[in-house]
Amino acid sequence: MDRISALRNVEQALREFERGETDLAATERRVATILRTYATEFESEEGKSAYRATGPDRVDGVVVVAASPSAAHERIRGLMDDPPAFDVEPLN
Repeated sequence: MDRISALRNVEQALREFERGETDLAATERRVATILRTYATEFESEEGKSAYRATGPDRVDGVVVVAASPSAAHERIRGLMDDPPAFDVEPLN
């Protein structure tokens, strides 16, 4: 899914919420699914990829976009105060 498709899908979910066709919880799930799909299919012209952290609960599942696994480690460390040890894996 490219960025434009993701944005259109999020806009559609918001329109349905605004019209009262769905509730907030369903809208949140739908938007999270759209973002998860976008991240797993992410392709960058700059050679970046999406990476997911695996490790203790606090860091497990954190996803970032980076140029390499080591850059992903650094980006995740920058998002957390004193993160536990963790590994990263590419999403795609």
